[in-house]
Amino acid sequence: MIILIYLFVFLWEEAHGWGFKNGIFHNSIWLEQAAGVYHREARSGKYKLTYAEAKAVCEYEGGRLATYKQLEAARKIGFHVCAAGWMAKGRVGYPIVKPGPNCGFGKTGIIDYGVRLNRSERWDAYCYNLHAKECGGVFTDPKRIFKSPGFPNEYDDNQICYWHIRLKYGQRIHVSFLNFDLEDDPACLADYVEIYDSYDDVHGFVGRYCGAELPEDIISTGNVMTLKFLSDASVTAGGFQIKYVAVDPLSKTSQGKNTTTTSTGNKSFLAGRFSHL
Repeated sequence: MIILIYLFVFLWEEAHGWGFKNGIFHNSIWLEQAAGVYHREARSGKYKLTYAEAKAVCEYEGGRLATYKQLEAARKIGFHVCAAGWMAKGRVGYPIVKPGPNCGFGKTGIIDYGVRLNRSERWDAYCYNLHAKECGGVFTDPKRIFKSPGFPNEYDDNQICYWHIRLKYGQRIHVSFLNFDLEDDPACLADYVEIYDSYDDVHGFVGRYCGAELPEDIISTGNVMTLKFLSDASVTAGGFQIKYVAVDPLSKTSQGKNTTTTSTGNKSFLAGRFSHL
C-alpha cells in the first residue's frame, strides 16, 4: 500500500499541468505555445534553404524561425517531421515522436545538430507564427474542416502547407474532399495535394491530387495522417476544403491495398496504399 501511495504521488507530480482533450494527453500551456509551429521547405525541394533564406521564408509569412523550446513544445503534442531544419539562432534539428530505423537514430525528442557555424549550409526551416494557422497545423480534434490559404478566394503562388493529424490510438481518419480546384496538370507537378498515411511526408505515401474533380474519400490505416499542399510560381485556382472525422476501425468494411498510377478525367493522382469507402 505504501508503495502504491508513493507511486501515485510521483505520477501526480509528473502529470501536474497536464490534462486530456478529446482523449489525448496534453500539457495545456505547451499546447497553446506550440499551435503556431510548422515546417517549411524550399519550393525546389528538401534541404535547399540557407539560414538567411529560412528566416526570409518565415518572415514572408509574418512569422519567425521557431526556437528550440517552441519546437519541443510542438513535439510534445505530436509534431513529428523527419527533416532537419533551421531554428532560431542558427540551430538545426528536427522533432521525433516515434523513432524509426531511418529517422531519429532510434531516439525521441529534438534530434539536435546544434548551432551551425556555417550559415550557408542548406536545410529546411521550422517557423513559428501563432496567428497564422490557415496554412498548415497540428490537429488532434476528432473532426475538423480545413482549407487552402485564402479559400474561397484563389490561393497564392509558392505555397507549401503541412497539416498533421493525430487522433486517439486505435482510431482511424476518414478524409473527405468538400471542394477541390487546383491547377490541372496530367503529371500533378505544378499545384497539388499529397496525402501520407503517416505523421510525416516520408513514409506511407497515399496519393498526389490535382485538377478540378473531387478525389474519393480516404481512410487511414492508423491514427495519424499528413496532408501537404504545394503551389508553384504560376497559375492559381479556387483551392479546396477538406474534412476529416475520427472513425472506429470496426465500422470499416474496406481494407488498405496497393494500387498503381492512375489518372481519371479532371482528377489526376499517383495512388499508393489507401482505403476507399
